[in-house]
Amino acid sequence: VQLQASGGGLVQAGGSLRLSCAASGRIEDAYVMGWFRQAPGEEREFVAGIIWNDVTNYEDSVKGRFTISRDSAKNTVYLQMNSLKPEDTAIYYCAAGRTWPIRSLGKVDYWGQGTQVTVSS
Repeated sequence: VQLQASGGGLVQAGGSLRLSCAASGRIEDAYVMGWFRQAPGEEREFVAGIIWNDVTNYEDSVKGRFTISRDSAKNTVYLQMNSLKPEDTAIYYCAAGRTWPIRSLGKVDYWGQGTQVTVSS
């Protein structure tokens, strides 16, 4: 499975961004998808996950602000990020696997390249 992430950028606090991740290859191995992030000097952490039947889960700090969704016809998962805060600044990584919930690094089978999200105060 190959994952291609896009959509990062620079935004002011309170603003919005939408990340996209397109999957290709053995799609059947990517029926669980999600997003992780890694801030400078910090460990990579779970942000949000979605399974093939659109059940979702979120890290507590992003609940109510971020929404993960998927377009199965396009093999693409999205992360809509609203009310962004400076502490959301990180490199965001798309992830895929076969185990639900995909909340830990050990559950990830495939990683996409990161996309930088910077939130200015």
